[in-house]
Amino acid sequence: MGQEKSAAAAEVQVRTATPADAPLIYGFIRALAEYEKLLDEVEASEADLAGHLFCETPRLFCDIAEADGEPVGFAIWFYNYSTFKGRHGIYLEDLFVVPQARGLGAGKALLRALAKRCVAQGLARLEWSVLDWNAPSIAFYDSLGADAMNEWITRRMSGEPLKALAAG
Repeated sequence: MGQEKSAAAAEVQVRTATPADAPLIYGFIRALAEYEKLLDEVEASEADLAGHLFCETPRLFCDIAEADGEPVGFAIWFYNYSTFKGRHGIYLEDLFVVPQARGLGAGKALLRALAKRCVAQGLARLEWSVLDWNAPSIAFYDSLGADAMNEWITRRMSGEPLKALAAG
């Protein structure tokens, strides 16, 4: 976006990603990973992402935020399910806005679009994770009224432990 604009000067729109956005989305993912100091963990390729986002029956979805027509951020999400609520929800896997566009409202616009989808589809919730050191994002989410799920501890199994469990 060249130079920074004031929040009042930019018009932020959210649109559904298209196959032509695959390189853009992949670039956003790498920029997010770099920001999170996890770039060395990115194994996915642009082709992997395009194949999952734009296949005949996608299970992964992406929205793009644009400020004055320029792409400035993205949200990658998928449907989950709450057995307690008896309804689906949305899990936001990644949310990222380029540094020069932060403060324009792109992050809020992306979250608002997902919240609208939840309400329109009768979904139970919108949820995501945030790194514990990411104070600016935590403050932003708090300002929107998001609850911290401090009593829940995320667990993950991948690589060799996953293969060992699968093997029995």
